[in-house]
Amino acid sequence: MHIDIFTLFPEMFAGPLTESILKRAQEGGLLRVDLRNIRDWTTDRHHTADDTPYGGGGGMIMKAEPIVAAVEAIIPAGQGVPVILMSPQGRVFTQAVAQELGHYGRIALVCGHYEGIDQRAIDLVITDEISIGDYVLTGGELAAMVIIDAVARTLPGVLGDPQAAIDDSHATGLLEGAHYTRPPEFRGMAVPETLVSGNHAHIEAWRRRAAIRQTWRRRPEMLITATLTEKEKQFLLELAKEEIEKARRGDS
Repeated sequence: MHIDIFTLFPEMFAGPLTESILKRAQEGGLLRVDLRNIRDWTTDRHHTADDTPYGGGGGMIMKAEPIVAAVEAIIPAGQGVPVILMSPQGRVFTQAVAQELGHYGRIALVCGHYEGIDQRAIDLVITDEISIGDYVLTGGELAAMVIIDAVARTLPGVLGDPQAAIDDSHATGLLEGAHYTRPPEFRGMAVPETLVSGNHAHIEAWRRRAAIRQTWRRRPEMLITATLTEKEKQFLLELAKEEIEKARRGDS
């Protein structure tokens, strides 16, 4: 997969792109990330990429000209490459959106900064807008890093375990359950017997129930759309009854 990043601050990406899974994905030829400095498409000697807003007000606005010139110079016209603006007004980024973007051979991420970008740049070259949450960041660079990482994990071969991306929290519509590793006992707390039994069918069933339990405790609204078997629905009903009983006893 090929990802183009249009930004005023390419140096911000040095850490995330040169460590861990993203580094290995690039070295393995599974991911290519090109950093495009928007200032390279400015036309004045000071490389000015922003200006004061028409109508007054605080802050600066990124100019349309260098953004449009940069995108048009790099992204082939008519090839269906999504050009995505990192924006608090965009659709909310989810695991489903990460999987959607992972199906493209190439995407472009445009990082806004300051008070935003000139609307004419949006009208001319932006095809989508994405937000990573209902809060405000200094610029779109951190949001772009989140998207790169999440999308890369969906690509075949990026993760060592091909099942890992499928089992991630949110990928199945549920949160992941509890995890354990050595030692088998720590400060009097033992690893659940099922996980050391060697019975893979029982282990899988335990993990599925653990995921349902964790989702019930932390993000119960996710269960509305999760795909559950009749047995799992019965298990969920048992969890609800347990909560009711705890409430009656006054347990925390």
